[in-house]
Amino acid sequence: MASPGKQKKVLIIVENLPVPFDRRVWQEATSLVKSGYLVSIICPKTKEYNKSFEVIDDIYIYRHPLFVEADGAVGYALEYSIALFFQFILATKIMFTRGFDAIHACNPPDNIFLIAMIFKLFGKKFLFDHHDINPELYEAKFGRRDFFYKVMLAWERWTFKLADVSIATNESYKKIAIERGKMNPEKVFVVRSGPKLDRLKIIPPEDNLKNGRDFLVGYVGVMGRQEGIDYLLRSASYIVHELKRTDVHFGLVGGGTELSSMKEYAEELNVSEYVTFTGRVSDEEMLKMLNTADVCVNPDVANEMNDKSTMNKIMEYMALSKPIVQFDLTEGRFSAQEASLYANKNDEKDLAEKIIQLLDDRNLRQKMGEYGRDRVVNELSWEYEEPKLLKAYKALLG
Repeated sequence: MASPGKQKKVLIIVENLPVPFDRRVWQEATSLVKSGYLVSIICPKTKEYNKSFEVIDDIYIYRHPLFVEADGAVGYALEYSIALFFQFILATKIMFTRGFDAIHACNPPDNIFLIAMIFKLFGKKFLFDHHDINPELYEAKFGRRDFFYKVMLAWERWTFKLADVSIATNESYKKIAIERGKMNPEKVFVVRSGPKLDRLKIIPPEDNLKNGRDFLVGYVGVMGRQEGIDYLLRSASYIVHELKRTDVHFGLVGGGTELSSMKEYAEELNVSEYVTFTGRVSDEEMLKMLNTADVCVNPDVANEMNDKSTMNKIMEYMALSKPIVQFDLTEGRFSAQEASLYANKNDEKDLAEKIIQLLDDRNLRQKMGEYGRDRVVNELSWEYEEPKLLKAYKALLG
């Protein structure tokens, strides 16, 4: 490893999740440290990660308060303004203490370029880590292309224009960077969010999580508007009330702005006794639920945003040898291939039928689970993506 004076220094800024909870960011940070980079991270505080500063695995983490969890245009404007203020203050502090050669900005949102723009005046490089296509995300959440949608497009355009290098989570995002962002293709690198197998451990199931029933359907992810939890709950209702299957329980792991409303919706559909909402939990609790699940689901709504996005949950299911049911989406099909059954787009009844098809066919579940695990082990795990990240950094810093 190079001496501290010669080490390349990186400042990662992420707003929507804290670290180390944000798995993609944490994997990138630890890979950079392992490769000799000095890494600092700015991220928000949460109840679970409330220390203003700590060092984990030689990574310096600076957390700032956020005060609000945005829901609606006004809420997002407030959240973004508060975050930008603290990001600038902390980035300035880090520049004059630890130092950094490059800012690595992780969206959403796409406005972190405003911070990078200031520090580029001091010779700092800018790498854009494209996690979400925000114009499409805005449309998925609010169902319109209004003034704020145009703001999202402008932020995205300015971000790509300012970026020295961009990394995309898949080929669909790379295409957006080149065509809509007008980036030089040689400056765009695909780095998928492959899971780390040492984190996603296969452990014995815990039958008590099935709540006395024969089968468990597992889900892990954010409880947001575009995640399709309402479709999953309607599928549960169809299974219980139309197909008369009272032998199936649903375990939903994750938190978010829609968690309370989804609990209310489960009550309204009269399926609350068949659904466990855990909220945000530790990796240990998440692994217990997913390892116990007989089938895992990805109910992401079929829209332009989700069709082009790679969902981490899919590869996590595959890493745990779980067969999957999801709507038929481009990047979802690329990731899972034969490890998944594909329901008609936004058809909760077909989603339910596909779930039951798997629950009633143990051999098919085993075959699909083994295929998914093998695909992750031999093609999609983080060990295959790490060299691509380092290649992007070589293009950025030499």
